[in-house]
Amino acid sequence: MTSSVVTDDDLTGALDRLVDRVHGAEFAVVLSPDGLPLGGSQQVEGELAEQLSGVVAGLIALGLAATRTCEGGGLRQVVVQMARAFLFVATIPNGTILTVRIAGDDVKVGDMAYEVALFVGQAERHLPIRLEPASSATIGTPGPHRQR
Repeated sequence: MTSSVVTDDDLTGALDRLVDRVHGAEFAVVLSPDGLPLGGSQQVEGELAEQLSGVVAGLIALGLAATRTCEGGGLRQVVVQMARAFLFVATIPNGTILTVRIAGDDVKVGDMAYEVALFVGQAERHLPIRLEPASSATIGTPGPHRQR
């Protein structure tokens, strides 16, 4: 049995389906471990992907600092709650990063959290490549705990 090659259209389709499944979801983007946009839902244009790249890099850095300080294991997700929107940033086991925005007064944040976790769990179907983050022991993996 041979495995199929996943194309950009497949990733865009998977991200579009993620956005379509949750009321209020506006866009989804997958970034490489170093922040380069790998794909996005149809609503994402180049300028937005570039802006998200910088924002997500900062959020990941803060999340990693929190994991080191709080000794809670590897970073899995950062959620930013704004007055009218939420931004979900989730690490994928292959090193990539999923970012999803959901907005509106009647959004179901729990539904989005579930769909993000589901996408991350099935990411190898959409992202069969193996990308290693700069420090694989700090993103998405438990890693060793510091001794006091």
